[in-house]
Amino acid sequence: MPKTKLQEVVFTILMVFVMVYAMICYNIALNMGGMSNIVFLNVFHELVIMGPIAFILDFFLYGSLSKKLAFRIVTPGVDKPIMLILAISSITVCLMCPTRSFFATLLFKSAGKEFIAVWFQTTALNFPMAFFWQIFFAGPLVRAIFGMIFKEKEPQVMKEEAEYLEGGEAR
Repeated sequence: MPKTKLQEVVFTILMVFVMVYAMICYNIALNMGGMSNIVFLNVFHELVIMGPIAFILDFFLYGSLSKKLAFRIVTPGVDKPIMLILAISSITVCLMCPTRSFFATLLFKSAGKEFIAVWFQTTALNFPMAFFWQIFFAGPLVRAIFGMIFKEKEPQVMKEEAEYLEGGEAR
């Protein structure tokens, strides 16, 4: 996890890119009625708009709020690091998905007087994808890349990884 402001900026940029890119792919594919190779390029038209919005929301608002809310559920230093990660990631998705869906509806869908309905539908369609993408793909990928860049691991995480690799605790 990031320990300095520079690390927070790098981590947020990585996470925003991986999450926003995937979610825009998903939404374009939904709008087209299916996935095709052109989707991977069409993403960049929206990414230049949604990327900065997501960065601002996460870095200046939801990043710290997610941690505060997560620490009502889990306790750093007491609960396993994976539980902290899952709590923070889950709450971040719960905050970011409706907000990003709001901006996507406003900027890219001609919802008109049906804005609220289209926003709710967009959020409902995006939430499962955002949640599972974050928990199972984006989060682990970004943490791995971040770990390679900064070569730091929490002692507890290293201990748990070593125990797991050696056959670990009884589950």
